[in-house]
Amino acid sequence: VNPPRSGRSGGPVRRSIDAVTTETAGELLGRAAQLLPALRERATRTEQLRQIPPETVKDLVSSGLVRIGTPARYGGHAVDIDTGHAVAWELGRACGSTAWCCSLWIVHNWWLGHFPAQAQEEFFASGPDTLSSTCLNPMGGTATPVSGGFRVSGRWSFSSGCDASTWTMVAVPGARTGELLWLLLPRGDYGIVDTWFASGMRGTGSNDIVVQEAFVPTHRVVDPDRAGDQDRTGWELHARPSYRVPLRLLTGWDLAAPLVGIAQGAVDEFAARLRGVSGPGRTAESVPLQLRLAEASAEVDAARTLHRHAVREMIERAAAADPFTERDRA
Repeated sequence: VNPPRSGRSGGPVRRSIDAVTTETAGELLGRAAQLLPALRERATRTEQLRQIPPETVKDLVSSGLVRIGTPARYGGHAVDIDTGHAVAWELGRACGSTAWCCSLWIVHNWWLGHFPAQAQEEFFASGPDTLSSTCLNPMGGTATPVSGGFRVSGRWSFSSGCDASTWTMVAVPGARTGELLWLLLPRGDYGIVDTWFASGMRGTGSNDIVVQEAFVPTHRVVDPDRAGDQDRTGWELHARPSYRVPLRLLTGWDLAAPLVGIAQGAVDEFAARLRGVSGPGRTAESVPLQLRLAEASAEVDAARTLHRHAVREMIERAAAADPFTERDRA
């Protein structure tokens, strides 16, 4: 049941949302695999556009992949964030930029579960497939405390997937030394500056975000160093095991997952080009080449295995309510 919100009349307003879906991780991975031919066909155009094409965004949404990170009470799937990583591995085989943005859109919706309930209600008011970008280098802007929140200004770089997103999250230094805050802003409160002319991964559209004197209420602020640790909002609202893991321990895996997929795509493509060229003295019969291909395949398998094991260990420990020691965190 959704927490009540006050309407204009002062009484509680309950928003109708999609019921939690029961797709399994295997079914979602199957949907991701079905998208690969189209993503391969669009890969060059994606790089030329320097953002994810609208038809690809539509495919990611209609397939239900984005809502892997969405909490169940807002229409998300009954899976945890490690399924999002597996989807990024799969998509990366066909289009690195698409895998990168999809992985981020998934994890951003998961991060939202750590915010105060009012922010979550506002964010998912448009449905379970809301897209958001982030800019988490705290040196780009400032947040001045004012009554009820912060007055925010600045410019932040590398906001992947921002063109298709309707929200963004920026990082600013907090009042205490070393403190960091993440602030959530709707599309009307920031601008996008077209700066992304990289030599690779152009399709991520990782442009700059500019904010000028925007007000961010307190309920749209989270401390990432406390979330999932001293601050148990995510666990109390959603009871998803990953919300019992300190947020800092689960950040970054969403960026590594697409890279594993890209590497797998390179191995797949190299092997495909060797098919049909076997025979005495031909390329595919080269022992050094075969050894290098085997080594590369093993490297990708090792990266995927380490990734899966580390994330799964954290989620299983959280489900068992085991504490995370300083050694574990390191």
